[in-house]
Amino acid sequence: MEFLENYNVRDLGNLELLAKQVVEGFIIGLHKSPFHGFSVEFAEHRLYNTGESTKNIDWKVYARTDKMFTKRFEEETNLRCQIVVDVSSSMYFPEAEKNQLNKLQFSSLAAASLMNLLQRQRDAFGLSLFDSSVNIHTPCKSSTSHYRLLLTYLDQLINQAEHNRSTSAAAALHQIADSIHRRSLVIIFSDMFEQVEDTEHLFSALQHLKHNKHEVVLFHVVDKRHEVDFEYENRPYLFIDMESGEKVRLQSNQVKDHYVKQVAAFKEALYMKCLQYRIDFIETDIRQGFRNILQSYLVKRSRMGV
Repeated sequence: MEFLENYNVRDLGNLELLAKQVVEGFIIGLHKSPFHGFSVEFAEHRLYNTGESTKNIDWKVYARTDKMFTKRFEEETNLRCQIVVDVSSSMYFPEAEKNQLNKLQFSSLAAASLMNLLQRQRDAFGLSLFDSSVNIHTPCKSSTSHYRLLLTYLDQLINQAEHNRSTSAAAALHQIADSIHRRSLVIIFSDMFEQVEDTEHLFSALQHLKHNKHEVVLFHVVDKRHEVDFEYENRPYLFIDMESGEKVRLQSNQVKDHYVKQVAAFKEALYMKCLQYRIDFIETDIRQGFRNILQSYLVKRSRMGV
């Protein structure tokens, strides 16, 4: 897995360290890529403008550079970003696969990496965690103590896997939309596995976020090999619904064609609704690393002009 080749990906004991490594690896790669033109300046200072108060000038920097910079403080942020993570039981798939993060571990590390990048850019960020309801919803801040508090919430998720925890993405996203009072960039990590009868409610919730003038990026987190392409050996399997506990035993090839068509139809409907609502829809395969997530964020930030 990119940026983490020398580490056991299932050992997420130090999420802060891993997030830092993901971001630093990404930045190194960014300067070698066609995206090198994007601003990735993480200075804690900005040039002094004539007429401003001199109380925040960093005189040590002036002594070294003969240029005047003012210190930027935590409340001086360019962007407010609410990171939303689906923590329902379906996100714990796949279970116990060697050297492979499950969807929740992947989303947690991706969220931590984004927060690391946001903090470097002195942007404010908050965290929302939901299953059938919103469990955690923090305001946006940019302080180091806030960052570490949010890492603690993600750590607890990773270490306390729970089965039979259902999801109601629609209700939760409505609740989150009502809770964000200032225009923000909302980044969602979810497999969006909702009951078929709730699909329209899900689309309505996404529209609610846009109606409140937020910019929205949906990372549709999946294990593409198993959940989209249904790649299994042709033998009997016992499939277990991680949210309901329902079990069904069947030969994988007997249902593969039907399953693949149904999933493709749902994904297409979700993509078209996102297109209609001007939501960025990004299919995110947990086996493909984090580069696309961080790159997509930078592209979005650039388009927002901040």
